[in-house]
Amino acid sequence: MAEVPSRFVDLIATITGKIDGQPVEPALTATLNAEFPADGPVFTELEALCHQGTHDGWLCAREHGGIKFGRPVKPAPETHGFSVDVVEMTDIEGPHHAHPNGEIDMVMPIDADAAFDGTPRGWKVYGPGSAHHPTVRGGKALILYLLPQGAIEFTRA
Repeated sequence: MAEVPSRFVDLIATITGKIDGQPVEPALTATLNAEFPADGPVFTELEALCHQGTHDGWLCAREHGGIKFGRPVKPAPETHGFSVDVVEMTDIEGPHHAHPNGEIDMVMPIDADAAFDGTPRGWKVYGPGSAHHPTVRGGKALILYLLPQGAIEFTRA
């Protein structure tokens, strides 16, 4: 597997540095969409790196149940304690899980009509203690998850 490019980590650090100390809750969605809009340079460059990473094999290198996934970045000081997971999903409902500390999602449709949990291209934030079956409808999408302290709990619900 290829090494994660430092530029990928730098872009993540740019985002997490801007939101460091803010509550990870749905209201943070507006901040992320304003600071890092889907048509802006940070989102666009990070999206391009995600596509390159899936092609080169340093992202989404594992697959289970029709979902490609991977955690290229573990929680670390340079990412302000956030881990990074990236998944590739096509018209599928993923395994139920909970977010003890919340979850920040960067939604990158590959197919024009693809949406993650009803959200098209852009950001979606779940607060601490939330849970869901992550779902992509309308085609294929990449989703980048930022998890505070890397916390996620897969459940049977």
